Amino acid sequence: MIRAVKGTRDLLPPDTAVWNRVEAISREVFRAYNYQEIRTPILEEEQLFARGVGTDTDIVSKEMYAFEDRDGSRLVLRPENTASVIRAYIEHRLDQRPGVQKLYYIGPMFRRERPQKGRYRQFFQIGAEAIGSESPFVDAEVIEMVSELLTRAGLSGFTLLINSVGCQNCRPQYVEKLRAALQPVAPHLCTDCQRRAETNPLRVLDCKVPEDQAAINALPTILDSLCDVCEPHFAKVQGFLTDRGIAFEVKPRLVRGLDYYMRTTFEVTHGDLGAQNSVLGGGRYDGLAESLGSNIHSPGIGFSIGEDRLVMTVAQGGDSALDVFIAPLGDAALSHAGVLARDLRRAGISVEVAPNMKLKRAMELANKAAARYALILGDDEIAAGVYTLKNMQSTEQHRVTREELSKTIGNRN
Repeated sequence: MIRAVKGTRDLLPPDTAVWNRVEAISREVFRAYNYQEIRTPILEEEQLFARGVGTDTDIVSKEMYAFEDRDGSRLVLRPENTASVIRAYIEHRLDQRPGVQKLYYIGPMFRRERPQKGRYRQFFQIGAEAIGSESPFVDAEVIEMVSELLTRAGLSGFTLLINSVGCQNCRPQYVEKLRAALQPVAPHLCTDCQRRAETNPLRVLDCKVPEDQAAINALPTILDSLCDVCEPHFAKVQGFLTDRGIAFEVKPRLVRGLDYYMRTTFEVTHGDLGAQNSVLGGGRYDGLAESLGSNIHSPGIGFSIGEDRLVMTVAQGGDSALDVFIAPLGDAALSHAGVLARDLRRAGISVEVAPNMKLKRAMELANKAAARYALILGDDEIAAGVYTLKNMQSTEQHRVTREELSKTIGNRN
């Protein structure tokens, strides 16, 4: 009898109802944050991941399903999707579109790793990418969206871990410091870490071998080496998360397994998944587009959820127009806008916030985004508790209280 290939599985009713529910909730959350779907090919050129993900990563060196096509080209089954999304972003000149490009995807990925609880050789990811901004506000909004998605899907008791892995200016000095600290201990670490200590010391921090953890925990952390740009960036991310009441834990040795990450990195873990307890991971990748051949600086941040693992932990069981575009004027208004946007989204209203942008430019983006309303938020509005709301179709402006806001925007008649 022919059976499913090792590491793959059939998803059958009634389990598929849970998958559909998780995906429907994900789409609802993405819509609330003004993300739109992108679908990339399952087949990609091998060099896309060698250049983007990194030749020394386990994904590229050990896990990719790679083969030679009939014309001699080297193809792979995609092992992850961020590099594919950035490839599509470059190829189709999405940088020419106004504002931050907010894209999400749901689909299968392929890695030839050892099958284990919640991990398969064909697995599914739910992910999103926000491309075109270096603002820490965007970092916090992405992390907030992750938290909101998991909560709506029914996941509780999860832990959010965050860190900064620096940038091209401060990370090289830290890597050399790490390389020096690894010299006396590397011979006692696992075989992979002995290799990484020479080729890519930062990857040692991603080791999951229990016997290596004591030595790894004694290594210097990058938080002591962040530059004058990365340190305040990370502080602002934490501040925005605190403003929104999102609990997090700073984990100084948290790194992602892919070479393209820089600055903000994050991970969500859950105790029901055993030793390999990560539900999702993500972070900022400001130099990925350039590493793939783009001459346009395209900073971005994103995440991917292991849908197989998320489904294991949750209970069994229209209109695409943007509702409101918030234009905050100043830093205090930006913090206030983050909390206000969260509350509106929870009421089922789709919201876009324009961080650090002049009012004229914000109104232009609101118009191009086909927003039904624009909300102008300054110090006077915050002090008075009354906001200026502009109907983008009639151009009429009127003042509304915070209590009236959801009802006014939510009324589509």
